[in-house]
Amino acid sequence: MNQENIWNSYTQEQCRRLEELSASYRDFLDKGKTERECVAEAVRLAEAAGYQNLEAVIQSGSRLQAGDKVYAVCMKKAVALFQLGTAPMKEGMRILGAHIDSPRLDLKQNPLYEDTELAYLDTHYYGGVKKYQWVTIPLAIHGVVAKKDGSVTEITIGEKDSDPVFCVTDLLIHLAGAQMEKKAKVVIEGENLDLLIGSRPLKPEDSGENDTEKEKSAKDAVKANILKLLKDTYDLEEEDFLSAELEIVPAGKARDCGLDRSMVAAYGQDDRVCAYTSLAALLDTQIQPHTCCCLLVDKEEIGSVGATGMQSRFFENTTAELMNCMGQYNELDLRRCLTNSKMLSSDVSAAYDPLYASAFEKKNAAYFGKGLVFNKYTGSAGKSRSNDANAEYMGWIRAAMEKGSIAFQTAELGKIDVGGGGTIAYISALYGMEVIDSGVAVLNMHAPMEITSKADIYEAKKGYQAFLQA
Repeated sequence: MNQENIWNSYTQEQCRRLEELSASYRDFLDKGKTERECVAEAVRLAEAAGYQNLEAVIQSGSRLQAGDKVYAVCMKKAVALFQLGTAPMKEGMRILGAHIDSPRLDLKQNPLYEDTELAYLDTHYYGGVKKYQWVTIPLAIHGVVAKKDGSVTEITIGEKDSDPVFCVTDLLIHLAGAQMEKKAKVVIEGENLDLLIGSRPLKPEDSGENDTEKEKSAKDAVKANILKLLKDTYDLEEEDFLSAELEIVPAGKARDCGLDRSMVAAYGQDDRVCAYTSLAALLDTQIQPHTCCCLLVDKEEIGSVGATGMQSRFFENTTAELMNCMGQYNELDLRRCLTNSKMLSSDVSAAYDPLYASAFEKKNAAYFGKGLVFNKYTGSAGKSRSNDANAEYMGWIRAAMEKGSIAFQTAELGKIDVGGGGTIAYISALYGMEVIDSGVAVLNMHAPMEITSKADIYEAKKGYQAFLQA
């Protein structure tokens, strides 16, 4: 009940493997700041490990068998990867489920405007954010623009050393007396989270327009200059914003944190720390009796809704297609497969922060350096909207972790009446499968920079692998 700090138990070889995993994880974070980027990188890593696209298998009419490795992608924002086991699918799977969306700012569909010779992009924040954390920090633009001709342009601005960055401005302290009196949730209003992107007007002689158009452009010359740059660089018109998915995220790379380099500081670790360790665990797992699955989904931060969220039928439909390619499909066996499965809903937990001790109940909090966290239930207040894992499954999990020599801890998300949160666990549990929340403790959760312990990341990957092999 009183776990030791696991750093003290690591050998030199374990520390080497820990640092190797942390380096790969930071690279994943840098390459995957959006759901689309995460899916693309997961597919790249999977294909390098011998996974093939399930859609290609279906189109070819090939038959799948034990040991085969396949993946399926939903709208480029969710992905399910499977390593087929030797047992019939109706006996259930071992599933590692995580989400790959993170709090951010999204561009509105009509975002570009000029005010007092400054050009802005209008945004709409996504997920649970403290809005004041998003001002005065360097920001980058990631995403895609789909044009009417069917072409799609990928855009990433603000990550290279040679790129410009962007910013949401704030009121200077000398004039902020009234602002400082406001409550934190309204000190920065959602409609004021607009991105400053330019201040240089387009010269009339550079516009390439006729006299009438030049006179019109002169009224919004800074906006006109931004549109010219978009046209020259990306062949984009203003109306192309209507079919764009452009996300505003913190600029810069994931970094080691602390003089001892024991932590990782980066944007998007909720929940990409669990997504990456789940993916790495699956890719390192050899064929098992049960089919092993890593499911990475979108939209968890706004309720797991939509075609790419956990509430969609993507996972169920993909499992049906998989069973059909194995010659094992019928509706009853699909239901048996889902019901007989065991799942870790892999999501982060709140790390105990002594600077804010009043929010935590110390005996039931997650701590840095004490391993993989299991949350028997999440939700809020009286366990509202939680999946409360049964005692038998918790006992099974304990045995699996002990067999794999995994350091783990149990926790709740703060004091009962202070707040709370949810995961995808309750949705998966609707199939009747065994589900429990598990993950990595995080400081600064939902902030533009979140912090995790390398030791916990290492134990999470090992723990997920022990689960797949149990």
